[in-house]
Amino acid sequence: MNPVWSALLLFAASLALTLALGPQLIAFLRRAALRQHAYEDAPKTHATKSGTPTMGGLLFLVSLVFALLWHPDVATAALALLGIGCGSIGLADDLISIRSGRNRGLRARTKFLLTGVVAAVFLAFVTQAGGAQAPVAFAGGLFSSETSFFIVHRWVWYALAFCAILATTHAVNLTDGLDGLAGGTILPPLLLVAWLAWRLGTYGVSFTDLALAGSVVGFLFFNRHPARVFMGDTGALALGGVLAGSAILAGSVLLLPLIGGVFAAEALSVIVQVAYFKTTKKRIFRMSPLHHHFELGGWPETKVTRRFWTASALLSLFGAVLAR
Repeated sequence: MNPVWSALLLFAASLALTLALGPQLIAFLRRAALRQHAYEDAPKTHATKSGTPTMGGLLFLVSLVFALLWHPDVATAALALLGIGCGSIGLADDLISIRSGRNRGLRARTKFLLTGVVAAVFLAFVTQAGGAQAPVAFAGGLFSSETSFFIVHRWVWYALAFCAILATTHAVNLTDGLDGLAGGTILPPLLLVAWLAWRLGTYGVSFTDLALAGSVVGFLFFNRHPARVFMGDTGALALGGVLAGSAILAGSVLLLPLIGGVFAAEALSVIVQVAYFKTTKKRIFRMSPLHHHFELGGWPETKVTRRFWTASALLSLFGAVLAR
């Protein structure tokens, strides 16, 4: 089959699979009492979200396995390893949070440590599969024969890639605070990286990203406001991991701060808020992450979500122009 048609069919099949499995998963989560508890310090309007099933991100893990079966190669296997590994950490966090009854799961340092282990395993796997050459490419793709315009020593690349995975996974997780917010925001950069990888001939990355994008689109049918299910850390960590891993394999990791600018802003708002409050006992934002600041400023949840989606699309469009 023509690769283009195969990729488009995979997107459609992943979308259909998610739409088919979604109702069954939601029913299972309800029966198992796997429901979200609203954060005590979240905006008061979020109290109505308590009791909504969570861990819907399991559908993303299914799509990663589906992509691997559809197009088995090193890149697809590496991204499945990374996404499922990060998703499993999120799954443990969600289960502990639900059972505690206080929306308190794994400690932040524990999640960072575990995602760091998964990131190290992923990078060791792809560097071994990519060959033993000392310099590693940016904008050339690890599995691409394209000539790169920028190469660095392996350890510099490894450090940047490791930090990119940690930063992206947890930034996406922080963004997952409103109905449809994280899912809709990640689609533009995910599709852009799929296109960049396709140009380089790194088809495993493109197939994985398109399968995941199809699953995200299907998930948004259930996650749109008012959400019938949340992705939980299971989904957010998996999405962030695959986005970062895809950018790494496509040689586009330096574009991540731009095309993932919404996620970067969300993470930075938390860092700045905490640092400023510890220093001055005052707040810069009404509440962090940033989406809560706009909520408390009077924006309806749906307006915040639409604006963040638009910002993500524009940043990814700018990234596409730069990458031409």
